[in-house]
Amino acid sequence: MTRAGPVDELIAKTPDWRGAMLAKLRKIVHDADPEIAEDVKWKRPSNPLGSAVWSHDGMVCVGIILKERVRLSFSAGSSLPDPKKLFNAQLLGKSRAIDVSQNEKLDQQALKAIVKAAKTRPAKTLARSR
Repeated sequence: MTRAGPVDELIAKTPDWRGAMLAKLRKIVHDADPEIAEDVKWKRPSNPLGSAVWSHDGMVCVGIILKERVRLSFSAGSSLPDPKKLFNAQLLGKSRAIDVSQNEKLDQQALKAIVKAAKTRPAKTLARSR
């Protein structure tokens, strides 16, 4: 028997379609990278459940439950290939996100490709000058 993790709890505490959509997005992320780690971060009064965070040698993406949609956010999304034009939110700056509404069909293959690209992005190192 395995103990439920924090993302399981986040999904369970969101019993409407948004919890089910986050579960679907989670499955796609794990299918794209079976070794990806997950956690829940950024709990605050305006978002007491927090957000799901997936990482593999650095943060890959964040699953955020909003009032009328679920968002999958990529902090360096502007540098990721998006040939199917899935990115539809946070289009200014470096980050990009995919907002998913109720009953929306997902292009799972295209989403997996974005997750894989985010995972394989080389980590930036900061050079220190003395």
